[in-house]
Amino acid sequence: MTEKKKIGLIVNPVAGVGGKAGLKGSDGEAVQKAAFEKGIKPEAPDKAIRALNVLKDISEEIVLYSYDGEMGCSEAAAVGFEVMKLGRPESDAKTTSKDTETLAKALVNEKVDLIIFAGGDGTARNVCGVVGDSIPVVGIPAGVKIHSGVYAVNPESAGQAAKQFLTEGGNIKEAEVMDLDEDLYRKGVISPRLYGYMSIPDNRKKMQHVKMRSVSQVAALDYIATDIIQSMEEDVVYIIGAGTTTRNIMILLGLDYTLIGVDAVCNGMLVGRDLDESQLWKLVNEKKCRLVITAIGGQGHIFGRGNQQLSPRVIRKIGTDNITVIATKEKLLSLPDRCMLTDTGDSKLDKSLEGYIRVVTGLNERTMCAVRV
Repeated sequence: MTEKKKIGLIVNPVAGVGGKAGLKGSDGEAVQKAAFEKGIKPEAPDKAIRALNVLKDISEEIVLYSYDGEMGCSEAAAVGFEVMKLGRPESDAKTTSKDTETLAKALVNEKVDLIIFAGGDGTARNVCGVVGDSIPVVGIPAGVKIHSGVYAVNPESAGQAAKQFLTEGGNIKEAEVMDLDEDLYRKGVISPRLYGYMSIPDNRKKMQHVKMRSVSQVAALDYIATDIIQSMEEDVVYIIGAGTTTRNIMILLGLDYTLIGVDAVCNGMLVGRDLDESQLWKLVNEKKCRLVITAIGGQGHIFGRGNQQLSPRVIRKIGTDNITVIATKEKLLSLPDRCMLTDTGDSKLDKSLEGYIRVVTGLNERTMCAVRV
């Protein structure tokens, strides 16, 4: 009889809670409290369940190990898995980074074959600090900031990468664990720091690449911004997504902007700055809106990385025909497989966004680019 594979499961249940709230991260009790006060519900548990669902048909071949409660056992039970409990968080009221590290240590001691964890860059840091490159990992993207290369492109891809590795084996490779200082990030200072490396399955299609900074020429960005401004319609609200590429639109309009937030412009005037999900929902229900976004350099995500304010309901209300993607040709060429990615949290919406779209790459210039889940 073949010995069952031992899988460690770690879920950071509050990961990403600051995304829809427009809080630029989820680290710290104050930020989490502010998000909960806005009525934001954690999405990490649901994303963990989506990944685990992919593993259901090999449930007889694996044994899951985790903590009792919402750090793993609850999500596994929702899918129908039985879990070997290695303990529980220190507090039933809230979980902390210390709980993540303690569970990671228990999984190392258990000598599991693979660790699957749901969270963001902070969670990856916590796991990396304990595990290093000693055990292969697959990250389920559930945070606001996901610069690290240890995450899959979406929850289903995390399950697929784990399943393929467990059933077929294959090579592993080192991937960077990156994180930002959230306080500086909220001030518009983006300075990723390398915290270490972890081992991941060498699965190019399922695992995301590390975010790269754009090194595009100023002229190219100005041409793109000019194209967007010249096409703006009267009395239409233009929602401008985060990023250095979209920032040039605001600069040429002479308007205040948030580099890492979502702003709104109408008739050349700023009508909303650093909007959270509820404010965007109100806006799109009151006004005709169009959305301008860009892809993350090196990764390719247009939704689901640092712009969770653009929730599935907001995107649907705007309408896919009213979404414009902008990027320099250099950025498009840097993308893995020349594809952009979408991870809105709604699989049906992601599927509707798949296909080829025209990307504004200059003044009166368009380039076709694929979008995939």
